[in-house]
Amino acid sequence: MDDAARLYVGLISGTSADGIDAALVRFEHDKPQLLHALTHAWPDALRTQVLRVAQDETTLDLDAFGRLDAAVGQTFADAVDALLVQSGTSASSVHAVGSHGQTVRHRPSGEHPFTLQIGNASVIAERCGIDVVADFRSADVAAGGQGAPLLPAVHAMLLNAPGRTRVVLNLGGIANITVLAADGRVFGFDTGPANGLMDAWCLRHRGEAFDRDGAFAASGRVDESLLATLLDDPYFALPPPKSTGREHFHLGWLDARLHAATASPADVQATLLKLTVRSIVAAIDAHASDAEDVLICGGGVHNRVLVQRLRELLQPRVLGSTADYGVDPDYLEAAAFAWLARQRLLGLPGNLPAVTGARGPRVLGAIHLAPRSTR
Repeated sequence: MDDAARLYVGLISGTSADGIDAALVRFEHDKPQLLHALTHAWPDALRTQVLRVAQDETTLDLDAFGRLDAAVGQTFADAVDALLVQSGTSASSVHAVGSHGQTVRHRPSGEHPFTLQIGNASVIAERCGIDVVADFRSADVAAGGQGAPLLPAVHAMLLNAPGRTRVVLNLGGIANITVLAADGRVFGFDTGPANGLMDAWCLRHRGEAFDRDGAFAASGRVDESLLATLLDDPYFALPPPKSTGREHFHLGWLDARLHAATASPADVQATLLKLTVRSIVAAIDAHASDAEDVLICGGGVHNRVLVQRLRELLQPRVLGSTADYGVDPDYLEAAAFAWLARQRLLGLPGNLPAVTGARGPRVLGAIHLAPRSTR
């Protein structure tokens, strides 16, 4: 079959585990074209388990962990099934699924660096009858890289503006930037928290998975003393390449820095939003001072207050959305993992060493074959 006619599915659940994004993709001139997409909700109990494992550094029950890995795989398979039904697509017409999985630990530094995503890919392949490519980050980490971010290659492909410096800002649970430099260089890194801490704080104090439109943050006042304490975390001063996640920026990290004078949960939420904005703007000022525009994508595009604060502090840069250039901000990341699956099957690299710090380009991902009788 001509590769241009083949369909791929990309899957990802981000740091906040606020839903599994699934994207049905076709490739034209090697670029992913989004055909259909959805966000599949986590069962509440399973999401609670995922978040607990992602930030609990003290206990590990291997039996429970194995069951969780399989259950997450089943839920990812549910997302594929829902996408195929909604789009009227048969499993036999999908060449492969690229599944990022759910990150539960990311330790790219130290004596034995590793990164761990769960969501058993063999379960997905067996359930859906489609070959699955997964575990995209490990090869880059094994090569001395951070294993993240992996989106800059796709950002450069879809959003590059020759002759001008542009920043693509992904507002997931963690924020990361891709700098598309005027001279053609591409680099990027995780700047720190985006929605993850705000989502967790909102769930704790309001019972809601996220701060709709930033209303909770807007109801509070920034605690400047707390903000200074949070910004003092050494991660923000590290030079790139660097990456982070919920294993670092979680509620336990926040609780250890709260003080008695913090007035209210709303004030903490306002401060967390300001933390996101300040750390992002500082990163862009330091590494892309000549950027003319910043394009945002990810779940944070829907936080009206967050976007407005970013717009104010990023001036005179123009803040826009990837949607302005025909790239869906909600499903760009899922589409990128469809691209990474295709790269793996073609035997082509998926990482950018200038971004991750790996020793060189690497083919990313492991292939999990579906039973042939189901194809």
